[in-house]
Amino acid sequence: MGNNLLKGKKGIIFGALDEKSIAWKTAMRCYEEGAQLVLTNAPVALRMGEINKLAEAVKAPVIGADVTNMEDLKNLIEGSMKHFGGSFDFILHSIGMSLNVRKGKHYTEMNYEWNQKTLDISAMSLHKVLRTAWDMDALNEWGSVVALTYIAAQRVFPDYNEMADAKALLESVTRMFGYYYGVKKKVRINTISQSPTRTTAGSGVKGFDGFISYAEKMSPLGNASAEDCANYIALMFSDYTRMVTMQNLFHDGGFSFTGVTGAVIEQMEK
Repeated sequence: MGNNLLKGKKGIIFGALDEKSIAWKTAMRCYEEGAQLVLTNAPVALRMGEINKLAEAVKAPVIGADVTNMEDLKNLIEGSMKHFGGSFDFILHSIGMSLNVRKGKHYTEMNYEWNQKTLDISAMSLHKVLRTAWDMDALNEWGSVVALTYIAAQRVFPDYNEMADAKALLESVTRMFGYYYGVKKKVRINTISQSPTRTTAGSGVKGFDGFISYAEKMSPLGNASAEDCANYIALMFSDYTRMVTMQNLFHDGGFSFTGVTGAVIEQMEK
């Protein structure tokens, strides 16, 4: 049940692939809270996923876009503004892909052409989305942009590989563009650093099952679920977080500030 937290607000959700994805759950939550939506993903993801099912549930059009292609992004923003009847209020960037991880390349032996694609899709795509919205004056004053990240941007998680570099770049883009968009139009831009989550993408990381168990033991509140993250994102899109910008917000049950827990010590002593 919603509380009209986003009543009258309009926004674009990037990255909803299937019912496990945070973007999917965020779209559902925002709709429940009264928002109007446009859904988008890469053409290949649209073919693989079930986004039309989500579109029907949240009464939203689906506009495909390659986030590395400025012309695609322009068409997406134009189509969204046409649907909404003008500018809109929020964007969720839930996008990440690593060819080196997919193909089992070790961090010390990465293919640099693949690495460029990883950085472009997973990080610079946020800059391109923001640049397009900026050029087209698409976001309303006090708008909100959220991108999903992970603590591997600050700490070493070996099997996260080059995605750690991509997330670090993503967070830097958030701060830099957050400054300029804040000065220009009071638009706020933040990243949410989420717990390891059993999404289709997350489950593809080597050793994921073992790590999610470790993170559960290391988090005083336990791992944050995709549903919990969707709630937090909806809050970030609301007027209750107007003065929060350029931040990396940890949403991980306390994992990020915990040195060790009794549960981990107990496991190590077995």
